[in-house]
Amino acid sequence: MVLSLFDWILFIGFFAAVISFSLHKSRGGAGAEEDYFLAGRGLPWWLIGISIVAANISTEQFVGMAGQGAGAVGLAVSWWQLIGSVGIVLIAFTLLPRFLKAGIYTMPEYLEYRYNVVARSIFAILTVAIYVVVLLTAVLFSGGLTLHTIFNIDLSLAVWVIGGAAAFYTAIGGLKAVAYADLIQGIALLVGGLLVFALGLNACGGWSEFYAANEDKLHMVLPADDANLPWTGVMGGMWIVLIYYCGLNQFIVQRNLAAKTLRDGQLGMVFAGGLWLLVPFAIVMPGIMAFQLFPGELAETPDKAYPTLIANLLPTGLRGFLLAALAGAITSSLASMLNSASTIFTLDVVQRLFRKDAEQAQLVWLGRIMVLVFVVIGCLLAPMLADPKFGGVFQFIQQFQGYIWPGVVAAFVFGMIVKKAPPAAGVLALVAGPILYGVLQAFATNIHFLLQVLIAFVTVCALMALVTIVSPMREPKVLPERKDLDLETDPKVKVLGGAVILAVVVFVIIFW
Repeated sequence: MVLSLFDWILFIGFFAAVISFSLHKSRGGAGAEEDYFLAGRGLPWWLIGISIVAANISTEQFVGMAGQGAGAVGLAVSWWQLIGSVGIVLIAFTLLPRFLKAGIYTMPEYLEYRYNVVARSIFAILTVAIYVVVLLTAVLFSGGLTLHTIFNIDLSLAVWVIGGAAAFYTAIGGLKAVAYADLIQGIALLVGGLLVFALGLNACGGWSEFYAANEDKLHMVLPADDANLPWTGVMGGMWIVLIYYCGLNQFIVQRNLAAKTLRDGQLGMVFAGGLWLLVPFAIVMPGIMAFQLFPGELAETPDKAYPTLIANLLPTGLRGFLLAALAGAITSSLASMLNSASTIFTLDVVQRLFRKDAEQAQLVWLGRIMVLVFVVIGCLLAPMLADPKFGGVFQFIQQFQGYIWPGVVAAFVFGMIVKKAPPAAGVLALVAGPILYGVLQAFATNIHFLLQVLIAFVTVCALMALVTIVSPMREPKVLPERKDLDLETDPKVKVLGGAVILAVVVFVIIFW
């Protein structure tokens, strides 16, 4: 792609503005532990909502999800975001009040209060490993692939450039810097995505022509024997995935834990769920349009669908803006993962296990150092994903996270429902979940990975029930309780949450 001087000015100016704004908003407030890791528990709902969207939507979607839209999955890949919209609304009214009431910093911390320090440590180590080896690595690779496709920059160099940009403001400003960077980048990526949708639709000849040419791909429900995304997997294992992702995943939940009030946290989550409804239009359908317009270029590499659309459709002037929005989406997700991984490693591993008496300033500096360590590890691993055996970036991300989903969701949900489940049950869930999923991955290759997640989850719950029957706790554990927080849900927020769920139902009916 040839960029004009105006494109370059927009591109560079965008990032200069994002970094300057985020560091300005976080100045003077990143020296204390609560300020650095939880933005002083002062985030308003609108910032929480947009920050969740910016953290979530990255090249995992712009490259991976658009690629699956262009490939065999089509519009059905939108289930990941639409069920996410439903899930995040439901979690806003169920799990969030519990977590805010306990006043926790991290999700592993909750497991210590519910079970014991062993459960907390296992979850912390699993989470950091998944964030760094799977999520961070995959986003770095897909971001580098995007820059390589558009600018013909060396893949490894592109990976180090975007990793360094995200690590810079994350290490300095903490969660508040990340959230305010997300504000600009989140708005830009949604506007940019809808602009690409409009241009792509025009190039396809309008909605009627687009629908006629791609009717086979514009369906949400795929057969039960579909190898990519069967409806049985959507209705089964995907719900377990979304409970984890929207309710137990630190790099999403950390924003909610930083909410000023319960109302801010809940309204922010509902707002994010509403914005996720734009993803099928801003990302998935453009991927389908790209394959219609450039089938030869995408036959072997559908993951290049979105960058190909940008390179071929956007006029001079808009390219710089779209590339800035896309690069912003990459750095937003990277910054969120780095911040959350460093938070968990610092507070749940180092402080809890080795340095209980560490001063706040020491913890903040350790958090900054770990941001840099983790980004270096991710940048070294990312180019390895160019090997075709990984099956596409979106598939890689989803499939390998299966090692954490069943056991973690079982430990939290079973522990909340069954009050007398003993610590041994929680530890068993966290250990057995990855093992069971690994066994299914090795020996049940004919079963879709989402159904493997479901099987592992049910089995783990059965094991937890057996341990509870044999050795129940005499008295349920009493969790910490903040006294400065109003836990009454605003009825208007419930109405808005219901509207988001209704919108998902209508979308599915239209594109059944």
